[in-house]
Amino acid sequence: MAEPTPPPPPPAADAAPKVAPKAAPPRNQALRMLGLPALPRKLPSRNWIIFWTISTAITAGIVYDKREKKRAIAKWSHVVEHLSKQPVPDMLGLAQPRKLTIYLSAPPGDSLRIAQDHYTEYVKPILAASGLDWEFVQGRREGDVRAYVAERVRRLRRSWDGDAELDPAKEPTKDEIIDLFRKERGIQEYDGVRGDVVIGRHTWKEYLRGVHEGWLGPLAPPAEPEPLPALEAPAEDKPAEDKPAEDKPAEEEKKPKRPAQPKPHNTTADYSSETLPDRTPGEFNPAAPIREPHLLGFLNTPTRLYRFFNRRKVADEIGREVAAVCLCTYREFHTLAPASDASPTTADEPQYEQQQELAWEEKDWLKSVWKEDDPASAAAAEIPERVRAKPIVMDPRIAERMRRFELSPEDEARASRIVVPEEEVEGWIKGKLRHLYQWGVSAAFEKKKLTPLEDEDVE
Repeated sequence: MAEPTPPPPPPAADAAPKVAPKAAPPRNQALRMLGLPALPRKLPSRNWIIFWTISTAITAGIVYDKREKKRAIAKWSHVVEHLSKQPVPDMLGLAQPRKLTIYLSAPPGDSLRIAQDHYTEYVKPILAASGLDWEFVQGRREGDVRAYVAERVRRLRRSWDGDAELDPAKEPTKDEIIDLFRKERGIQEYDGVRGDVVIGRHTWKEYLRGVHEGWLGPLAPPAEPEPLPALEAPAEDKPAEDKPAEDKPAEEEKKPKRPAQPKPHNTTADYSSETLPDRTPGEFNPAAPIREPHLLGFLNTPTRLYRFFNRRKVADEIGREVAAVCLCTYREFHTLAPASDASPTTADEPQYEQQQELAWEEKDWLKSVWKEDDPASAAAAEIPERVRAKPIVMDPRIAERMRRFELSPEDEARASRIVVPEEEVEGWIKGKLRHLYQWGVSAAFEKKKLTPLEDEDVE
């Protein structure tokens, strides 16, 4: 017989009663009407705190540097903007205004676009605010700026000797056509200080080399080496007409896409033995070397990040230099004392300020700049002279005639008193919020002034 199932044991008397769940906290009505969830009542985790702290710090650094960079550019633009309001002296257009020359060239290891962006970001806004005219000299290869500066000086020397007539056998350049057009119509040259803006240490080196070559070198180009006599082809070789047509496109591809760069008319060793022309002016047009920091390489990331967060300092330094160019205040280049660690042979040689301008930029250049190329590779690259890897050699006669743009103490004091309004440097979001606030205040508290017609009831 099966035993009956025992009844379940009674519940323990000391068992804790079930606790009723807590009621949900009252939700913020404003957030509920906006469709937003309730705010959490606890701090985020440690990882989230680290993430938001780093992200906020980086964003704040970028926004602050960008705003202060705009403030520095706007400040120096206000310093020179009064020049744009001055009337043109010749209303008939028969006299040229002051025109600056901007020298750009591709930095070592990069393209010309980098130099163009640097100019557009830091230099162009101040030049545009001044209302001055300027022209570009852009070098895509090493030596292009050197060749242009030297040829420009030689053209001036030929005009003194009366040899500036166009050679019918040679195709005239763009500058020669413009000069001839102005002479035929009686347009006078600008009689005053122009000015050169040289961007980057690499361009500055080519600029100085071109100045020396133009003033000290001969007007005639160097003699070309005599070509080697052609070897007679063996009888068993096929004549040129029998070559297949497939070889002709390959030969055409070897032709250079750009015209060959003119060879220098002298070398740095020829400076002391050459004479200056009799009509050489006592002062050359002033120049302003503009810094162009350009650092490449993954291992240089910390330095590049530091420079990225301090672009406001670059904008302020470049703005000061460009403002001095626009205001046309300049001085002589100084002669520096020899360094204490200089060797006895170099201690007797004078050191000029031109040689030390922007010298710190050479530390950022690639190592390939300092390597000596084979003559065959240099000829293939069509660069007759490597200027950037060589030290700057100055002739005393040229050095004492050069001038440098520098801001005067009066202009420095005037610039320090300029206060840039916040509306010129604020971003899009802050500007929209400011306009919204001003609109709300004007709509709520400012009464509209009614004209007499609006104040009367018109039936």
